[in-house]
Amino acid sequence: MSMKLKARGHSFTVAIEKGEDGYHVASVVELPGCHTQAKSLKELDKRATEAIELYLEARGDDVRVPELVAVKKVHV
Repeated sequence: MSMKLKARGHSFTVAIEKGEDGYHVASVVELPGCHTQAKSLKELDKRATEAIELYLEARGDDVRVPELVAVKKVHV
């Protein structure tokens, strides 16, 4: 299920990984292709917010995002 989204006032889920090169990489779960990276977590927060804003601006008012139900780890 997806929903129409207003850019302001919505929270997004950001998955953060640490790459082999020492950079932190952020991926916005609800926005496919919305990623950024930075050396520090503080800078990553700023860049993630900027990446989300730019993504939404580029998509216009008709952004539809899937309803996030859960995030969990699965051990195999």
